[in-house]
Amino acid sequence: MNLSRRDLNRAALWLALAGCAAPLAACAQAAPRWRSNPFTLGVASGQPRPDSVVLWTRLMPDAEDESARNAMPACTVRYEIYGDAALQRLVMQGEVVTDASRAFSVHVHAQGLAPQRDYWYRFSCGDAQSPVGRTRTAPAPDADVRRLRFALASCQNYEHGFYAAHREIAGRELDFVLFVGDYIYEGSSTAPEMRRHGAPIPHTLGAYRERHALYKRDADLQAAHAAHPWILTWDDHEVVNDYADDRDPAYTEPALFLARRAAAYRAYFEHMPLALPPQGAAMRIHDRYAWGRLAELWTLDCRQYRSHHACADPARDSGRGVIGCAELADPARTMLGAEQSQWFAQGLAGSRRQWKLFGQSTQMSPTGLETPQGRQTWTDGWDGYPEARRRLFQGVADAGVKDVVALGGDVHRYVAANLRVQPNDPGSPVVASEFVGGSISSRGASQAAMARMRRDNPDVVHARGDERGYALMELTPEAMQCEFRATAYPVASDASFHTQARFAVEAGLAGVLPA
Repeated sequence: MNLSRRDLNRAALWLALAGCAAPLAACAQAAPRWRSNPFTLGVASGQPRPDSVVLWTRLMPDAEDESARNAMPACTVRYEIYGDAALQRLVMQGEVVTDASRAFSVHVHAQGLAPQRDYWYRFSCGDAQSPVGRTRTAPAPDADVRRLRFALASCQNYEHGFYAAHREIAGRELDFVLFVGDYIYEGSSTAPEMRRHGAPIPHTLGAYRERHALYKRDADLQAAHAAHPWILTWDDHEVVNDYADDRDPAYTEPALFLARRAAAYRAYFEHMPLALPPQGAAMRIHDRYAWGRLAELWTLDCRQYRSHHACADPARDSGRGVIGCAELADPARTMLGAEQSQWFAQGLAGSRRQWKLFGQSTQMSPTGLETPQGRQTWTDGWDGYPEARRRLFQGVADAGVKDVVALGGDVHRYVAANLRVQPNDPGSPVVASEFVGGSISSRGASQAAMARMRRDNPDVVHARGDERGYALMELTPEAMQCEFRATAYPVASDASFHTQARFAVEAGLAGVLPA
């Protein structure tokens, strides 16, 4: 785990406080009798390493209202990890204590596991037992891995459709799910949609907890979490649309907005299989994973450290199309922040694994549109931070790094594209490849809009925004395959999926090819 010693110590301290050593008033409440099963939000696992995974659940009985849940005493939760699906070969067991200050969430950093192995796990509390989850550890760092399969997903607006894509993901044979942002949506649609949030826009910890719980109650989402370990990063809707560092669209006073961001980050952590908790309004989500000698994967944070939008509207600072914005060329502007940018650049240049993948929250290839007044640039995406993008890919080119693939979300479309130091310039060599995996449910753009974007951006080989779904990825030493799995919008509860398109990246050759 590519974290500093301080980060590791902080994670260890937090996990220790989740045990009976925590100063909890009712640590002995180990065997309650429940009026309804408290494991209504399911189970999950994440952060797969060769010797560890993080297991998650949250106690939330449906029969209790929020005030009653907050009055619940601390509870002892037991976990069991097995080496077989029949739950006959017990590998590890233990207990943790949780309480209302943690929203009765449970995080278990299970260590000492064997590499590249399937495990099954469950939780119990008193007379209640959770569903069984399956997880998988990563291969040993020097393992000669011949195949890696994962799903790339993002953008699951609850109101825009059902999570049938997660039902298909749950049934796939995968090593993990890579989710690159917009796990929840804070806002609601003005027009009637498939289903409703049924609550105002969240601003407080309690409201963000309720929004996460609403999403987590979805049976198909629970199934995908129970079937595979997840690797996660976030985008904007986990807090508020189009926020940038300490600024939201409403220009809320920074201290007030950071208090809201702290509440959102804490609720996010409480509902995800993550080991490292937030510290107020700061939380490290960027990370690094290895899959034997075959692949290295970085997850990036494109929200917490970014510069404010260029040429911002003084009335409302959200992403918008701008023409003739000189601020875009400012070399000091950053998408990732100086520390994360350096960490990632050094990691790419120093990697000795074949495939170098990075999951980040949006589209990296150009999306600007030509108009009679000049080229129009969207400020919330990577086009709004062109010098940061140029520096990243110039570093790839200068270091001679091969087999680099960007994996994104956010834009509610499927994209296959070539990445250059100078976008759309045929004289600038292709140095990396890109796939954006559509959206689980969130509404996208029309085919006419996508045709115009492709016309004005020849680096974009494929773009479809009229269908929903995810991308199925497979890596071997010879190639990376991407299959866009899609269904019509809006996603019906019984939706079936088809293959919209297939693309490949051949080992040693940057750029996407039809497969």
